[in-house]
Amino acid sequence: MINLPYEIILSLTFVVSFLVTYLSVPSIVSVARQRKLFDEPNSRKSHIREIPTLGGMAIFVGFTTAAGSFIRYSLVPSLQYILVACIIIFFIGLKDDILSIAPLTKLLGQIAAALVLIIPGNLYFSSVHGFLGIHHIPEIADVNIVGMILTLFVIIVVVNSYNLIDGIDGLAASLGMLASAFFGMWFFISGNIEYCLISVAMFGALLGFFKFNVIDGKNKIFMGDTGSLIVGLMMAVQVIMFNEKNIGYTSAFSIKSAPAVSFAVLIVPLYDTMRVFLIRMSRGRSPFSADRNHLHHCLLKLGYTHIQATLIIVLANICFVVLALLFQNIGILWLMVVILCVAIMLSFYLEHIVKKNGHSVSDTAKKREKSINQKKKRQT
Repeated sequence: MINLPYEIILSLTFVVSFLVTYLSVPSIVSVARQRKLFDEPNSRKSHIREIPTLGGMAIFVGFTTAAGSFIRYSLVPSLQYILVACIIIFFIGLKDDILSIAPLTKLLGQIAAALVLIIPGNLYFSSVHGFLGIHHIPEIADVNIVGMILTLFVIIVVVNSYNLIDGIDGLAASLGMLASAFFGMWFFISGNIEYCLISVAMFGALLGFFKFNVIDGKNKIFMGDTGSLIVGLMMAVQVIMFNEKNIGYTSAFSIKSAPAVSFAVLIVPLYDTMRVFLIRMSRGRSPFSADRNHLHHCLLKLGYTHIQATLIIVLANICFVVLALLFQNIGILWLMVVILCVAIMLSFYLEHIVKKNGHSVSDTAKKREKSINQKKKRQT
């Protein structure tokens, strides 16, 4: 395979990741139903029947099979550590989907996966591209401690933001495909084909899963924590690679303000996580407590379906990416300020429309509770 033209290798990577994921889902659904491994509906969730939650298994198998088969380790030395980190995250997510684990245990697993990427994998930020006047992150005793700590923070934030955004059909998968498509295209046109293969493998796996997540058929499945954690981890990996490859890059395809552009690509999960955390803390609750205050919940309250809400959010995310690319020359700080201000204005407008239409969290919860109880009565 190594000697094949890269166009064929890219195609094979996509086809293998897609098919392995797509063909795995029905078997996983069958096992989940036999073992009664479901996500139970309740008043704060967006479904009204029991749905298997092990879709992340298919995503994991599809991605790792394709990445491990077609990416040359000699050109991507960190690949083996990326796969090891995926395995760690996979088992943490799988245990949480099946048995539910303590938040601290879940966080420690994420830290372990991140440290595998950072230390033996040597995958970390070495520059912030002039943000606040800082370019190269200074080393301490020949070790980039500050860069490693920054990378650890970014990985944990991105992983958990994708975990939290996975609230309606197709949303986490769509946002993951959008980010992978953007990074993959940049890696391709900039000549970083091996890195492009990572994005293609992730995109193919998510596309293979997507159909079973959005269509309400007999094989409908959620990605669960297993899937959302893996998606978040791979988004973080692509962000690090994207920023590192743009250091000192002077070709026609170089991206100025790369950190801010990365922020725009991941704006929905990052901003929505920050937003719900602030809402919960302002009400005297734990930022990790569950509720229905996410942006996608606001759209559901307005009467949009899951797929319509997902489409609206993805289109908004695309607009943020275009905005960042158009204004990349204004500098990292100002571009991030612009992106954040636009996100705040849009979210406040959405909340205003929800309140204007007389929707509330409690009313929505009551309606959902009624629907769930009626369904349970029909089943009995």
